[in-house]
Amino acid sequence: MNSERNIERISSRLKVSNSVLFITGAGLSADSGIPTYRGVGGIYDVDDTEEGLPIEELLSGEMLQSEPEVTWKYLAQIADACQGATFNHGHQLIAKFEYSLPRVWVLTQNVDGFHRAAGSANVIDIHGDMHDLYCTDCGWQDHFDDFEELAIPPECPDCGSIVRPNVVLFGEILPFDKVERLHAELVAGFDVIFAIGTTALFPYIAEPILAAQDTETLTVEINPGATELTDAVDITLPLPAGEALQAIWDHFRPGGD
Repeated sequence: MNSERNIERISSRLKVSNSVLFITGAGLSADSGIPTYRGVGGIYDVDDTEEGLPIEELLSGEMLQSEPEVTWKYLAQIADACQGATFNHGHQLIAKFEYSLPRVWVLTQNVDGFHRAAGSANVIDIHGDMHDLYCTDCGWQDHFDDFEELAIPPECPDCGSIVRPNVVLFGEILPFDKVERLHAELVAGFDVIFAIGTTALFPYIAEPILAAQDTETLTVEINPGATELTDAVDITLPLPAGEALQAIWDHFRPGGD
């Protein structure tokens, strides 16, 4: 019953809102069959690796430079776990909100590219897209949906150097242009901010929610379990992402597609 009342409250606010920010994490893509990064069954849920090092060290920028075959071994495992997956109904619903409201942005931790594939245009993929590969030596770049086409580690077809995915690995800095865009949009402000399927461990993911405290911005968390943000938001919906978004959409656009 509380969830139903909260869904009605959220939807009523959306009907009079001009700007919405959706912050999304691995929980949103879980319905696509992609494992989350932490927790039981998560990609990083390993006590040890064959190399005897933490997975964060193996997936670091420093390791990619010194031993690219090791980093690419685990990048390939992540790609294999995601093989055949595509965007889900939750991604599509967020895109629908973008079409229905004056200003909607997505800030995502995910590197799967599903938001754009589902139709969202205003996306800040702060950690990049793992399907976009580039060569740091000659500038070659291409997009690969299927990593099975690649040798591991893959070499640049133009100069023979090892290429890398256009993602932020552990220990690397965030891309300046995306940080600048996020800052500009946060300065412009939002009427409603959602945090969906994210544990918000990174400060720049939690910051928009925390900064909105004691303001008129409505903050909403959609996550089956409690997170670092649960006590900071105005409304918590302990539901799977797709289920919660569909319920909100049904109240926001009664009888609509």
